[in-house]
This record gives sequence, structure tokens and C-alpha cells, in this order.
Amino acid sequence: MSLNKVQLIGNVGRDPEVRYLDSGVAVATFPLATTDRAYTLTNGTRVPERTEWHNIVLWRGLAETAEKYVHKGDKLYIEGKIRSRSYDDQNGVKRYVVEIFGDNMEMLSPRAAQQTAPQQPATEVRNTAQTPVEPAPSDELPF
Repeated sequence: MSLNKVQLIGNVGRDPEVRYLDSGVAVATFPLATTDRAYTLTNGTRVPERTEWHNIVLWRGLAETAEKYVHKGDKLYIEGKIRSRSYDDQNGVKRYVVEIFGDNMEMLSPRAAQQTAPQQPATEVRNTAQTPVEPAPSDELPF
């Protein structure tokens, strides 16, 4: 038995980029920052704050929700799976990408802080369809 599950709470680094496949399926991508706070060890050593950036990929209904309601700076809870892939860049160098394919998203920013349309979605949105494994074109970076 194996488990591939990720849970993140962080801030959106930029507005989601949404594209539609020829089949009409929406795909949204955006970076999400998670930060470990700085702290001091008992011996006085100061450990600085550390921010990790995660490449988030949402499909179908979640992507459409992100397109309408998610903005740079919003705080989100994302639950999903880690996926990795590689591609050759323009110079023929092999590059590796780690992405989080979201299955569940909760918007954690207060509604008043969200500068969106007057109607808000439910705070929790689940992707009920199975996430496809459709790689991005090798000549196009998702982020």
C-alpha cells in the first residue's frame, strides 16, 4: 500500500494562469508560498524564516473556481498529490518540475479581503473527477 497526499496552507504568489485544452478542460497553475517562522534554539542559535514555493495545478471545476475567485495574496488550503516530470528546455538541458495536483481547495482569506465579484463560492471546493495525467508541452513551462 502507498500514499501520496499533500496538505498545504499558504499564500498565492500570483493570479492563476488558466488555459483550456482542446477538449474544453480547464487547467489552472499558480505558485503557493508556505513559510516556516523563524525561531531560536535553546542554545541561542537563531534559525531564520524559510519560504518554500510550490507549483499548484488544478483541473476542471477547481481550475474554473480558481480563475474566478483566487488572486495573488489569498490564503489557501490545498490538498492533493505530488507529481514530478521532466522536459528538455530550449537549450536541450533536461529540467525537472515538481507540482502539486490539487484535489481539494479551501479559500481561507476573509471574504472582505478578497477583491472579487460580489458573489462568493462555497469556501471548500472538491475536484470530483479523476485528475488526468496530461503533461504540459515540453516547450512551455507552466510557471
